[in-house]
Parts: sequence; C-alpha cells; structure tokens
Amino acid sequence: MARTIKIFDTTLRDGEQSPGCSMNLKEKLDIAAHLEQLNVDIIEAGFAISSKGDFESIQAIARKIKRSSVCSLCRAVKTDIELAAESVKDAKRPRIHTFIATSPIHMEYKLNMSPEKVLEKAVDSVKYAKSFVEDVEFSCEDAGRSDREFLAQVYSEVIKAGATVINVPDTVGYMIPEEYGDLIRYLSNTVVGIENVDISVHCHDDLGLATANALSGIINGASQVECTINGIGERAGNTAMEEVVMAIKVRDDLYDCKTNINTEEITKTSRLLSHITGSVVQSNKAIVGANAFAHEAGIHQDGMLKQKQTYEIMCPEMVGLSENKLVLGKHSGRHAFVDRLKECGYTLSEDDLEKAFIRFKLLADKKKDILEEDLHALVSDEIYQVQEIFSLDNFEVHATGEDQPKATVTIKKDDQILSGTESGAGSVDAIYKAIDKIINEKINLIEYTLQSITGGTDALGEVVVRLRDNGRVFVGRSSTTDVLASSAKAYINAINKMLVARGKKRIKATL
Repeated sequence: MARTIKIFDTTLRDGEQSPGCSMNLKEKLDIAAHLEQLNVDIIEAGFAISSKGDFESIQAIARKIKRSSVCSLCRAVKTDIELAAESVKDAKRPRIHTFIATSPIHMEYKLNMSPEKVLEKAVDSVKYAKSFVEDVEFSCEDAGRSDREFLAQVYSEVIKAGATVINVPDTVGYMIPEEYGDLIRYLSNTVVGIENVDISVHCHDDLGLATANALSGIINGASQVECTINGIGERAGNTAMEEVVMAIKVRDDLYDCKTNINTEEITKTSRLLSHITGSVVQSNKAIVGANAFAHEAGIHQDGMLKQKQTYEIMCPEMVGLSENKLVLGKHSGRHAFVDRLKECGYTLSEDDLEKAFIRFKLLADKKKDILEEDLHALVSDEIYQVQEIFSLDNFEVHATGEDQPKATVTIKKDDQILSGTESGAGSVDAIYKAIDKIINEKINLIEYTLQSITGGTDALGEVVVRLRDNGRVFVGRSSTTDVLASSAKAYINAINKMLVARGKKRIKATL
C-alpha cells in the first residue's frame, strides 16, 4: 500500500515573511479556509510571539479550522512556547512547532551557545511544549549546515522528550538533492526512535532546488513536506506545494506514495493568494503559471490535436482549470454572480457580498464581459482592504505631449479634503508626487507594475506597487478600467498599510 505524505503548509507563516506578502486577519482566515478545502494536513498559522496581530490570527484560525491541524511556531524559549500554546488551545488538532539553531555558524554567532547548551535547550523546549499539547514538532534550524552526528544526537534526545515530528530544514537553500536525500537517509538509519515519528523536510529555493530537495527527502524516508502556495517565502521562497504534490501524483510510479490534497482546488487557491498579496505568479511557473498548459509551437499544437498526452503529462482539470468560459455582464443577476464567486473559491458574508455586487454592477456598466480574472480583482479590491487613513477623492491630469504632465489630486482624511498639484516625468509620476506632497511624506517606491487583467481596451488595469519603509515592504494594489485611477489607489493603499504598520514590531523566524 502506498504511504501517505503529509502536507504541512506554511504559507501563513514562512510565506507571509516574504517581503510585501503580509496579510491582515480576514485575508489569513480566507487563505486558511482554502487550505482546508485543499485538504492540507497541517496549517502553520503563524509565529505567535512575533506580534499581537500574529497571535490573534493564529487564535482565530484555530477556532475556525475543523479538519486540518493548526500549528504555531515558537523558539525554544519558555515565553514563546506559552504564547504558542495559548494561540492554538482552541484548535481541534493543535500542534506546537519549536526550534533552535544547530549549525556551528548559528550557534557561535547568533546564539552564542555551546552545542551542549543547545541540546539542553532543545530537550527542555520539547518537554515544556509537550505539557500543553500531544503533537510537538521540533526543528534544527540550519540543519543543512549542521554536523550530522550532532543532528542525530539532538533528534534522538528530543524524540525521547516527546517530539512527534522532527523537521530537517535546509534553512538557507544550500544543499543539493543527492546531499539532502543522503542526510535524510542517514538520520532515518541513525536517530534513536525515528521509526515512531514523522520526518519532515523544509527546503528553501535559493539555488532553485527546493522542490527537488523535498522530493529527494521523500524518496529517502521523509513522511511530511513543509511547503507554501506558489512557493512564496523568505528570500527565493520555499518548496512550492503545487509542484511537490503534482510530482507525487503524476509520478506515482516512481515515488509509490500519495498525498491527501484535493488537487482540483490548487488553481483557485493560487490565484486567491496572488491577488491578496499582490505577488504575481510568473507566466512560466510550473502547475499554476498562465502558460503552464499553453501550446504555441506548431509541432506541439499538431500533437495536441491528435492526442493531448503527446505534450501534456497532466490535464488542466487535475489542478482545477476548466474550459468553462461562462461570462457575466450587466444583465447578470445576483444568483449568477454568487455562483461564479463560489466557483472562484469565495464565500462572502452578506455585507461583503453586497459591496462586491454593487462594485460588479458598476464595472458591468463600463465593461461588456466580466471574466473570472475580473472577479478575482474585483473581490480583492473591495473586500481585502486595510484600514483607510487616506482615500482618493479625485484627480485631474493635464498633459499636452510637449510639457511635463501636471496632476492635481484631492485626498480624504477623516472629514478633511486635502489637495496638491505637482508635475512629473509622466502622468503617474505627477500623481505620485502630488500625493507625497499632500501627506508630507518621502515615500520610497521600489516597484510599480501595470498589467491588463483581460484583453481589450475596456480591460481592468491592475496596478501593484511596493514601498519600502524601515526595512519592511508594503504592497498596494488596485484594479479599475482607468489605469491612472488604479495607479493612484494602489499607491494610497500601500501608504495606508505602511502607516498602520509603523510602531508595530515583529520578530521574524527563519527555518
């Protein structure tokens, strides 16, 4: 019988630590709900000690999720463990995930601790976590650069202390598949009590090898994979859930294992995360990219027409892509609108549904056909919004083609209407300079992207901007049929996020 590989999704913890991918409570709850629909085994909901917001979101997710385990990360520190335990205490299946670094460079320069002290802290942390929950995962941070014998010693002792899962993180994405697989095999044959626990693999993509390393770990005995939707995460990201799951499914002849993932939910979850975070999936991204199932070359098209399997190793329907091209328009009713939202993966409250429907009707008056991509953008713009400090009231741009464009912008703040006029290299530059002048802030804009959601001159223009402030990145996004309006709204959205976040300190965890 094929063994089952558990999927541990850390989109809401490690994924959210990707610059600009932070999410508010509503966004996290919706992602968690989609992860449960995907049927992931464990949801790592956050790092409780990092901020009050993280603690509250873990607590809310723990109360909402009914099937998946809900996990909170914590350092091997007593106060961390206590807060993690409190955050997941209402979960149906709570897990505490504690960690400490074990590589020589981390122990010497980051922890300033001897190996003996690290081992003692590891054992004590597992014992303490075990006093709160039955399910305790332990990680040796930077295991990829740790001494093998020391790793085996630490893992043996934490299993004896009560750990139910041992995680082997390639924290800095340093290892290659043969090397990582050999490490998992060594630990499988050496660690005392290993047969009674799950071996988990957690790989980063700094060398583009995260998925390959995770699969090598599975071949050599791992029974849990830690991953994220779209592969988001620290630096170059994590193992992409969709890649490892579909590799196991398509190549079951090689891996002789399976997952519990409902693969038909993959595409809608990927798109939801992309719209919430503003982190656009590259077109040639495996499984979920726009071109993943596209065929342009003549010889490929000829083969596809004769037999799809000549150039497709999996069919689009396996990951939730459908040939259904049903569109909505200004004559579509509320019932059809709700049905299409459900097909896209959204279940909205009555208040949110009313807001979205009003926005849909306004859009339908401007745009003939509204496709699935438009609905994702519409819902993201209307529902997933941060607290508004500033909001766009109006703008005018004067451009002759000879002189620099001049923009006049008016912004609302509480009951005030603020106005400013500035010139710029282009219309967007002028608008942004006017906004900077009004709010009296020097904004560090590091990225501006504009893309058409669908084809045609009436298409929604989606703008995503990224701002940097005190080492943190804030993403703003907006989509309307007017690209200048989208540009202004996206910029103000990012500024609001930045201002809300100021003064809130976060502790980051790296595994």
